[in-house]
Amino acid sequence: MHVVWSQVAIAGVIGGFLALERRAFLQAMLSRPLVAATLVGLALDDVESGIFVGMVLELFHLGSASLGASLSENDTLAATGTAAAAAALAEGFGGSTPAVWSLALLAFAPLGPLGQRIDRALDRYTVRLARTAQSSVDEGNLKRAIRQNLWGMWPHFVVYACLTVACYQVGMLAAPWLHAALPLHVLRGLAWAWPAMASVAAAIAARGSHAKRAHVYAGAAAAVVAGAALVITLYAGVDR
Repeated sequence: MHVVWSQVAIAGVIGGFLALERRAFLQAMLSRPLVAATLVGLALDDVESGIFVGMVLELFHLGSASLGASLSENDTLAATGTAAAAAALAEGFGGSTPAVWSLALLAFAPLGPLGQRIDRALDRYTVRLARTAQSSVDEGNLKRAIRQNLWGMWPHFVVYACLTVACYQVGMLAAPWLHAALPLHVLRGLAWAWPAMASVAAAIAARGSHAKRAHVYAGAAAAVVAGAALVITLYAGVDR
């Protein structure tokens, strides 16, 4: 498996930058899952995996926001980590496919709650820095106060950059084993699982929609696609 570590490092930098963009500065929606996953995929020469992974995660996390003391799951980490892992798996499987996207989503989508816990831990650290900054302003030491802001951003960048790279490495290590271990009918089932997950994510997104009966139609579509995926997977297993 050929790995260009400079590209992996760039993907890590993107993951770290987007973690800052999500909460610390700019907040121009670049950290949304669809954009974040696509940017990581672009850095790793696998835009296709980035787009299709990001699409599902964007629908799943649509409407989530960190407002005040309410801290949502870290959809940005879920996107950057899953996209990085999908790119590594695609390299090992010989191409970007719906089965690869499903594998990455099933394994790495739980990064959202993990990122939420990390955010809470980092927030406790930044609260202490904010107190130091306030005391520095009261003392007239503005330079020291400004430095607290920079010290507060660095941990976010480093932690999430490293996690993005780690997800790529996990995917890279797992790809050869999964490629050899998974039979064809399981890969077919995983390929059908991707549209099923996309439909379910659309149903979740539709819950907040004001369109008339949108959630009913989205839920019905999710049930139909998931049922079709299950039937096809079972028949494929019997054929084997």
